[in-house]
Amino acid sequence: MDIVTLLAFAAVSFVGIATPGPTVLLALTNGSRYGTRRAIAGMLGAVLSDFVLIGAVAIGLGALLAASEFWFSVLKYLGAAYLAFLGIMMLRSQGTIETAMKVESAGSAASAFSIGLKSFMVAVTNPKGYLFFSAFLPQFIDPALPQPAQYAVLAVIFASIDFVIMFGYAVFGAQAVRLLKNSGAMWLDRISGGALIALAGSLAFYRRATT
Repeated sequence: MDIVTLLAFAAVSFVGIATPGPTVLLALTNGSRYGTRRAIAGMLGAVLSDFVLIGAVAIGLGALLAASEFWFSVLKYLGAAYLAFLGIMMLRSQGTIETAMKVESAGSAASAFSIGLKSFMVAVTNPKGYLFFSAFLPQFIDPALPQPAQYAVLAVIFASIDFVIMFGYAVFGAQAVRLLKNSGAMWLDRISGGALIALAGSLAFYRRATT
């Protein structure tokens, strides 16, 4: 695995991550609700999920999901249901800065854990992530070299890029709310909630590629 391969992997990963997905939308919403510092908990949850997904692919779970219609469907519908649940909660949210601050002050540790858990669960219950990494990562793996170390390097690069991009979205969300005040927070919740529900629908109807 040379530097050119790693740079190519980083470039493709950047484009893929920057395209708004569930964890990126959560980073945007968390930034608008709780501020950038509190949103870091969600970013860490998403980064942890990156390592879990890539580790799972490295030991063959991605191939199992690609081969098993049953387990693929189980994970798919769990992921779709969780995305829809989060989207509905955002649509019902009052979306005010004051409300978010009251929640945070009532239990900051529990709030940080909850924020991180949401981002983690959104990623690990999405079978498309496993299939994506199963198809994507082997293109950058040198079969002549030990594979665990290569997967570990790719995981660190991907997770680092993921964190940076999510941080940027969280900062944007926090700044947008400061400019738009409480109405801005409400509309960001509405837009993100609607997008999550749309993603839930697309995941529910997603089918594995068949050969």
